[in-house]
Amino acid sequence: MAGVGIPKLANVSGRATLLWREGYADVAQLSGGRFPYDPQGLLSDWDRFESWAQGAEPQISGSPDFRLLGPPAPRPRQIFAIGLNYRDHAAEAGYDTSGLPQVFTKFPSCLTGPFSQVSVLSPKLDWETELVVVLGRTGRNIKEGEAWSFVAGLMVGQDLSARDVQLAGSAPQWSLGKSFAGFGPTGPWITSAKYCGNRDDLLVQCELNGELMQSDRTSNMIWSVSELVARLSVVCELMAGDLIFTGTPTGNGNRRTPPRYLGPGDRLLSRIGGLGEMVNEFVSPGVCAIN
Repeated sequence: MAGVGIPKLANVSGRATLLWREGYADVAQLSGGRFPYDPQGLLSDWDRFESWAQGAEPQISGSPDFRLLGPPAPRPRQIFAIGLNYRDHAAEAGYDTSGLPQVFTKFPSCLTGPFSQVSVLSPKLDWETELVVVLGRTGRNIKEGEAWSFVAGLMVGQDLSARDVQLAGSAPQWSLGKSFAGFGPTGPWITSAKYCGNRDDLLVQCELNGELMQSDRTSNMIWSVSELVARLSVVCELMAGDLIFTGTPTGNGNRRTPPRYLGPGDRLLSRIGGLGEMVNEFVSPGVCAIN
């Protein structure tokens, strides 16, 4: 099967899996144990893994059951998130874009898969479709011109937010309001940064029950991927496997008139051109409709 193309890296039932258009393969089995079954473990050896994967071929025809897909980087040590990083979104919030990026965290326990159900744990549950950067190398004080060489790949993400918790009290609780169980859908897979086409100009879109809610391009971000990697690395050591949620376009529920929040029965589709799409369904706490 020569010439099958560059595969994507997915998490299928907790196992690192390479996906092609017409087939897939379990990484540990295909590599004869050279690489681990754990998707997170691969990211600490990304350069060697990526070189090997370019010559790999599918073991099984077709596609795995997408309901089995988990977060491609399931246990990052750090998740950085950027607020108000699209020009229109910053403008509607009255945010001064001349300063530093607005940085907060999402705690890793919030991560979930690209086709998972999410419990509605807040009456003001909002959506934020985002480009997510997956780091493949460790470094500090990374130069902007070298930043992409530290990126393993890109994927789609949702920074789901409980606005009531986020904005409660005398000071915002950004990280807590964005870290409930299931509030970090990511996926559907990691696409190598080397093979993302125009990786600085990707179309980001979100649909709620079939209605388009968000649509913008990453070229309209205030701080690009390269700038974010460089700026964050001045303060923090960025580690292989870390994630950066790069911000969301305008079109969130809390900025609508009247506000629109997610509730049981809603279906949220998040897509980024060239990286795939996720579909998350929202259910009442304690309800699971998956057969």
